[in-house]
This record gives sequence, C-alpha cells and structure tokens, in this order.
Amino acid sequence: MPPKKALVEAANVIRFGRMKNHLKMGVVGLPNVGKSSLFNLLTSQAAAAENYPFCTIEPNEARCPVPDARYDYLTQIWNPPSKYPAYLSITDIAGLIKGASEGAGLGNAFLSHIQAVDGIYHVVRAFENDDVVHVDDSVDPVRDLSTINSELCKKDLEIVGKGIETEAINVRKAQGKANPLFAECAAKMRDLLEKSTPIRDGKWSAAEVEMINEKFALITTKPMIYLVNLSKTDYIRKKNKWLAKISKWVQENGGGSLIPISVEFEQALWEKREDPAAVEEFLTSAGVQSVLPKVITQGFTQLGLIYYFTAGDKEVRCWTIRDGTLAPQAAGVIHGDFERGFIKAEVVAYEDFKTLSAGKKGMTEVKAAGKYRQEGRTYVVNDGDIIHFQFNVTAQKKK
Repeated sequence: MPPKKALVEAANVIRFGRMKNHLKMGVVGLPNVGKSSLFNLLTSQAAAAENYPFCTIEPNEARCPVPDARYDYLTQIWNPPSKYPAYLSITDIAGLIKGASEGAGLGNAFLSHIQAVDGIYHVVRAFENDDVVHVDDSVDPVRDLSTINSELCKKDLEIVGKGIETEAINVRKAQGKANPLFAECAAKMRDLLEKSTPIRDGKWSAAEVEMINEKFALITTKPMIYLVNLSKTDYIRKKNKWLAKISKWVQENGGGSLIPISVEFEQALWEKREDPAAVEEFLTSAGVQSVLPKVITQGFTQLGLIYYFTAGDKEVRCWTIRDGTLAPQAAGVIHGDFERGFIKAEVVAYEDFKTLSAGKKGMTEVKAAGKYRQEGRTYVVNDGDIIHFQFNVTAQKKK
C-alpha cells in the first residue's frame, strides 16, 4: 500500500472544472444531428426531436442510471426494499451554428447553457439521408467539428478578455499588484484560443489549473466525448468513410474519446424493448450490441466521478464522489454528521467481496480472509469500495 502521504497528495490533484459530486454532461452539436433523439434514448424521456433546426430551444435536463454489473450483483444478493444506482445527469442543448459566438442562430444563450455543464457529448452526423435536413445542406463531419470547435474557442476568447478586464479593475480598486500567474495564464489561453485550440489541449501546472478554475468559466476546459452518429447499416457493418478522418481531427484538436453510435439502430432496438425474444433476435441478426451503456459510463468517468457502495438488508446504494475523495468527505455525501464525527471507515473492495462471499450476503468470509479493512482520515476511497462508516454524532461542530 502507498504511504499515507502519497494518498493525501493523490486526493488533492487539481483538475479543470467544479469540485463537486453532482456534475452534468451536455449534448452538443449542430442542428439535426441526432442530439435530442439520443437524449431521449439515454434518459427514456420524450423531448421534442423534430426534423428542423432549433427544435430544442430551452435545454432539457434528465438523468439516467449508470449501468454496473457490480451494483446488479449486490442487489441480487441482498434484494433489499430500497435500491439506488448511480445516476448521470444529462442536458440536451440546442444546436449551434457558425457565428453563434456573435449571436447567430440562437447564439450566446446556448453557449451559456454549455458553460453550465461539466462535460460535453459532441454529436456529429456521419450519415446521408435526404429526408433529414442538414443546416449546411451537405454532410461533412470534419467541417462540422471545426465549426463547433471554432465557436467554442471564440466564446472562450471572449470570456478570457472579460476576465482580464475584471481582474485589472479589481487590482486598481485594491491598489495592489497584478498577479504574474494570472497574466501568464491569460496570455497562454489567448494564444491557444486565437488558434482555435481548446484550453484542455494546453500544458498547465496545478497552480495554473487552479487559477483558471477560480477566475474563468471556460467551455474548452471541459472533457469531450465525440459521438459519431452513423446509419444503422454502417453501424452494423462497422464501417464508415468518415471515421478515420474524424479520429484524425479529434487527435489534432484537443483529443477526447470517440464512440461510433447509431441513433437509428438504438431507436429500432428501443422499440422492441417490451419483447425480450424480439430484442435477442434483433441483436443476434445485427451482430452488434447497443453502445448506450458505454456512452453513459464513459460520460460518468470523464467527469472524474466514481462511487462506493453501502449494502445491507434495507438498502443497496451507490454514493457518487469525485475520484480522489478522502474517507471523511466520502462519508459526508451520506450526511454531514458522518463527516463531522468521522471515526473510521470499514472497507472491502468489491472484487474481494465477490470472490470471498460465494454469493452470500454478509462479511463473515471476507473478515476471515483478512480483507475487511479499517481505514482512517487519509484513506482515498476507490471506485467500487463497499464501506461502512463509524462516526460519533455527539462530536461538536467546528466553528
């Protein structure tokens, strides 16, 4: 086991974004690329998804359970009356077009909606269909990717400019000296954004990341997952003329995960959901599986989120935390008193539990094997830990 000092340092790694446990993914792209239809499939909602630009105006928000075989296993063993999986919050944001950063289309209002989320599903269309209009009259995913990237970088450049002005005013009011780190960060950000390069593609120190998080609410710092919407035919045959070009563009423009998906295929599968035999026949015939579980789990992971389990006869539950969270703060997700009066965490790794429990609830075999650990305040909670917290509710709240 790493020394406790190393554990504490690991828990304090600074990354872009809000340091919260409840974060959101936003679905972004040009009009009519399949965003709202995908949102409906992910969240089982009924958001409007019509065949014309700007069908979505105000963002739709919902959440979807994070698929996890570990959670399923624990609920099967305990079969409690209360079951709570982890959830991913998703926002469906209206389509952006060229010039949005200057107010074109539905413009800056939508860019502010993107600012409000913590990660981005960028949906790009890679299928031909004369019945589905394209805002630019032709399908060219690389052009479309460049359009969205350019608009997001332009918006961030505007945000940086306003941030510089605000900082200068604050320094004058305080009659103090300008922070050289702020000036250095601002110059680096401007240089990147003027080249249409996302901020996340730059090389940043922990101090610079902390400064950017504190002073700027930027879009291009957000983790990006590119969802390439294929026709059902291309998805089944696992071949599309645009995929290699899209992959090359992504690697040259800030990087990010790339997942081929077919909304057409997923909708056809969804329509058979009430008939298990029909679902099995459809998937067997197609020779491919739904990619929606991967989309959800990667979105959750890209946000830097993990979860631990509490399990018992009354409840099995996933508790979402940021990766790197220490045990007292993880306990605080359950209740503030758990963090305030934290004594210790009794922990078993999920894989140890599964291996040793032999499908039975309880920790007898786990304890006998020495895998039921007691951890203190410096313990960094791992994804999939099964934890029971000991705390003292009579502890006085610190003033």
